[in-house]
Amino acid sequence: MRVTARTLLDPVHFVAFGFGAGLAPRAPGTAGSVVGIVIAWWLLPLPFYVRVAIVVAAFAAGIWVCGESARRLDAHDHPGIVLDEIVAVLAAALVMAERSVVGFFLLFVLFRIFDIFKPWPIRDVDHRLGGGLGIMLDDLMAAFYAAVGLAVIRALLPTI
Repeated sequence: MRVTARTLLDPVHFVAFGFGAGLAPRAPGTAGSVVGIVIAWWLLPLPFYVRVAIVVAAFAAGIWVCGESARRLDAHDHPGIVLDEIVAVLAAALVMAERSVVGFFLLFVLFRIFDIFKPWPIRDVDHRLGGGLGIMLDDLMAAFYAAVGLAVIRALLPTI
């Protein structure tokens, strides 16, 4: 199926495509990650447990939404499906305790590195799990790596 702006008329694709971010002509995953960073920045004042609940609910919903969108597009993980990046960035941002432009920027860069290069076992999960769970889980693993990476950087450079 050819994806166009009309594709977003379907509510499943609208959400899976990150409210339109997935239609970016270049690097749609990066565009989705930017949406995730903006949302994470906006959610940061909420209590930690509320942010965790949002991530858990979004992850659970994302399994179905991304899986259904991929099924309708007849593609395992269409590049335009970026809800997985958005939710993963929200998960990675759970390590953020304050609004720090440098911290959020580092988190964004680390997430993109791990999402693009998919070090072990992320690549295995991406290839072995099908459907929505596979689409969502590999990005959640990249988010975990990014969060750990940011924690290491903060331990080495406490002013960040």
